This record gives sequence, C-alpha cells and structure tokens, in this order.
Amino acid sequence: MTTVEGMERISNSYLRGWLGVPRSLSSVGLYSLGSKLQLPLKSITEEFKVTKVRQHLMLKNSRDEKVQSAKVEIRTGRNEIVGRVAVRRQGLDVTPTAKWRTATVEEKRHLLQKEVRSMEESRMVKAVSMKKQGSWLNWEGARQQKLGWNEIWQMEPHRLQFKLKSVYDVLPSPTNLATWGLIDDPKCVLCSKPANLEHILSSCSSALKDGRYTWRHDKVLGTLADTLERNIRKPRKNKEGLNFVNYVKEGEKGQKKSVEGNGLLGTATDWQMLVDLKQKLQFPPQIAVTNQRPDIVIWSASTKQAILLELTVPWEERIDDANERKRLKYQDLLAECRDNGWRVWLFPVEVGSRGFVGQFMWRALRALGIVGGETSKLIGNLCNEAETSSMWLWGKRSEQWKQ
Repeated sequence: MTTVEGMERISNSYLRGWLGVPRSLSSVGLYSLGSKLQLPLKSITEEFKVTKVRQHLMLKNSRDEKVQSAKVEIRTGRNEIVGRVAVRRQGLDVTPTAKWRTATVEEKRHLLQKEVRSMEESRMVKAVSMKKQGSWLNWEGARQQKLGWNEIWQMEPHRLQFKLKSVYDVLPSPTNLATWGLIDDPKCVLCSKPANLEHILSSCSSALKDGRYTWRHDKVLGTLADTLERNIRKPRKNKEGLNFVNYVKEGEKGQKKSVEGNGLLGTATDWQMLVDLKQKLQFPPQIAVTNQRPDIVIWSASTKQAILLELTVPWEERIDDANERKRLKYQDLLAECRDNGWRVWLFPVEVGSRGFVGQFMWRALRALGIVGGETSKLIGNLCNEAETSSMWLWGKRSEQWKQ
C-alpha cells in the first residue's frame, strides 16, 4: 500500500464518520460518478495520479529546453493507448477515437488523464458484483441526483444519513440485521413477512391498509398540485404577428432560441383544476362520465382540452412498471373523452420512495410548460417531500398507525 492509498484509507474512515454511514458502505457510494446519487467527493488516489500525469506531460512537452530536461519521478511504464470500442448501443468505430501517434500535445494529455481515471470502470464492476449496494444499477427509470456542498450543509444530519443508507441498502432493517448476525427473526412486526427495506417502504400490506403509503403519496401530490395551480393562474403573453424562418448560411451557426415555457398550459386562459386530496374527486361530467379518479384533472371548456396526471410513489426499480400500468389503466377513459370531442393528454408521473424522480416527470413538466429554474425547484421539492415522508415511515416501521 502506497502513502497516498494510506491517506485515502484514513480519509475514508473520517468521511464515513462525518456522514454517519457504516464502514460496510463501499467506496463506490462515495466517489462513483455513474451512480444515481453523486456526492461532491473525489478519490485522493485518483486525483493524485491525474495530477502527477499532468505535471509530467506539462514539463515534458514544454517549449523551454531546461524545463524539458527536468526529470519528474513518476511510475509510468505505459503502452500506447489504442482501441476501437462500441459505445453503449452504437456499433464498433462509430465514435471517433483519438490515436496516440496522431494526437496533439493537448490530446495526449487528455488521453492519459482519461486512462488514469479508468478507476471509475472498476467501481462500476464492483457495484455490479454487490447485490444490495449495487441495486441502483437497476433503476432505469430514475434520474441521477447530484448533491452539492450547499445542500449537504443545509441537510439535517439524520436526513443525510437516511438518504445515503437507504440508497445503498445499509439501513438496519430486520433482514440486514439477520444477515449481520444481530437478530434471528427477520420478519415484519406488522405483517410477519420478511422485512427488507423494499418491504418496509413500499410493499407492506398492513402499512398499505393503514394508509401510510397513501399519506406519503398525498404529501407529494400536494406539492405538485400547488405548483401547477400557480402556473395555471400565472398570466401568459399571447404572441401575435408573423413567424419567420431564419436561414443559416453554410459555415455559420444559428442563434439558439430561448425556451418560452408556454406548453399546454399556454394554449388557454380558462383552465380549471381538480385534485384528489382530502375529499373524493369526481371526474368532470362534461368531459366523461366515469368512476375513475386521476390524481389531477386540468381542463379548459373553451378549447375542449383536458390534461390528466396520475402520480405514483413506487420503489425505484419499479418506476417503469408503474408508468406502464397507469397508462393501460386509463386507456378506456381517454378513448371516451376523445369520442366526446375533447383533446386529452395523460401524464403518468413517478417519484421514487427514496426521493428519485422518474424520467417521465421531466417530460410531463416540459410538455405542460414548466421549464428552467421552476422545474428544478419543483423537482427538488418533490424529492424532499418523498424522502422525508419515507424517513418518517422508516422511523415508525414497528409502531401501529394511530388514526
């Protein structure tokens, strides 16, 4: 073990203590750039290697002869960087690869630094081999979440601990305690089934009957409905005049147009909204007669347009399944609305039980006309609401629900 590796081992122990996570948490969760939850931390060993390589190349390729003759002690022994690989779903050699012999000085520097940073690939391989701490690899429908230093400093300590431990499944759930040899019976106190983290936060039948998951769902729905209500009431400018097509000459770049953010909500001024909160929602009879109750119904009588939103707070691995299930659920209602002469849109949206928003949420907000900083603010509020609600459910996991 080198001196730098020893320093990183010591810093890792202090970082885990400061973040409040157990020693069993892999370094993948601390330094990985491809995980769903990214922290503003960097590996000391990786940064040291990159710095040494950068120093060596800057001195070696300097225009000053005296600087070129300066010998920097560095462990190299590298071969030429050669390779034509397939990137994601692309075929071989579709993405151009810079060759070492034909690369410029700056390109060589980037190639070497990229090769040193290949430690990220080893982290991904390690994550695949871990069943629990690498389960985030199966969150295909969830978007990445980056935590900055400001967010970490503003977070309450127990909330930050819950976020890190829940993402990598190192919370003291009954199944984890049984695996660690601390208890013998890993059953749920409420329903007597094996109680892992997924069971406690999204799959317990007793908690579902008590309304715990419904309470969390309504908390997230209230945050979403509040933002939609303010956007509906917001005055919008109707552009009048001719639209011109700007032609771009060969070799020139066209000007990027700013996003207006009108969307569907900008197509009418008499929007009305109903939300399935506190009291049972009754679908507007002028649109269709049905017993189904979408979470949010927005409609305009003058333009005969209707927007349906259905919110789900599932386990992150089941976000895509939840979206497909909700789409199939309302197909008959959509057909009936269209038969009655209405233009209707359905947006099933998901917020994971641990605070990770699904891809379809971003698409729905953009289609509605909520863009820019307002989108980021809303997404942050939805994530915080789902996360804090799940943290409360975790704290009350062994208690009976009080009506």
